[in-house]
Amino acid sequence: MALAPTQSLVDTPSRAFYRQAMEVLRRGDVPFLVGGAFAFVHQAGIDRSTKDLDLFVRPADVHRLLEVCAAAGYESELVFSHWLAKIRSGDSFIDVIFSSGNGVAVVDDHWFEHATEQNVLGLTVLVAPAEETVWSKAFVMERERFDGADVVHIILAYGDRLDWRRLVDRFGPHWRVLLAHLVLFGFIFPSARSRVPGWVMRELLSRLEPEVDAPDAAEPVCYGTLLSWSQYLGDVFGGSFRDARIRPHGSLTAEEVARWTSADKK
Repeated sequence: MALAPTQSLVDTPSRAFYRQAMEVLRRGDVPFLVGGAFAFVHQAGIDRSTKDLDLFVRPADVHRLLEVCAAAGYESELVFSHWLAKIRSGDSFIDVIFSSGNGVAVVDDHWFEHATEQNVLGLTVLVAPAEETVWSKAFVMERERFDGADVVHIILAYGDRLDWRRLVDRFGPHWRVLLAHLVLFGFIFPSARSRVPGWVMRELLSRLEPEVDAPDAAEPVCYGTLLSWSQYLGDVFGGSFRDARIRPHGSLTAEEVARWTSADKK
């Protein structure tokens, strides 16, 4: 059985901070899920070092979380109003995630309903569901970061336990993104293609088939910005395409996109 990824954090200030912060949130009645590397080891069986802890919360709980952490003496900050806050103690920090940078994978009640109890740093906590992890990671296709390998490794290790109906439904109108990862999964691990149920591939491919001879979409919208915040800016800023992140096509305002785009992501 895989162990929680604590090897690189044994007896470090970060380890103590992460445990204490989670205990502070429990005492403050702030519901949270553990994600990131601490969830990935349970979902894919891959243990890797991490520089931070990722906690997932509902948007409605963010301000309460920041208040509870500030009262405990931690620095707390709402970094991006549409998806990210941070908690800091010295050089250690925790990312508090309540959506995704593209505004697609909002943390809702389903994240908590399908979470699993796991041991993380000696505490029994709720860990983000594998389906939501795949959903959120599937859209990360930056020049400097591509989470597709995480997606296929979760399918490889966890595919027979995934709720595939729920996963397909999570992608909604963005089902092509899921299909793209599943096609790559079959290429990468041909001896494990059965991890993806046949009905899933048939359903998604049946959605694709009518598009083969269909005319182009009437409205020029670039959905590439849902996959990479930087690589399609020329198409939407001064270009001829509308940004799929911005309402009415997406869930973000133009101001939220501008702040996210102009921020230093390093």
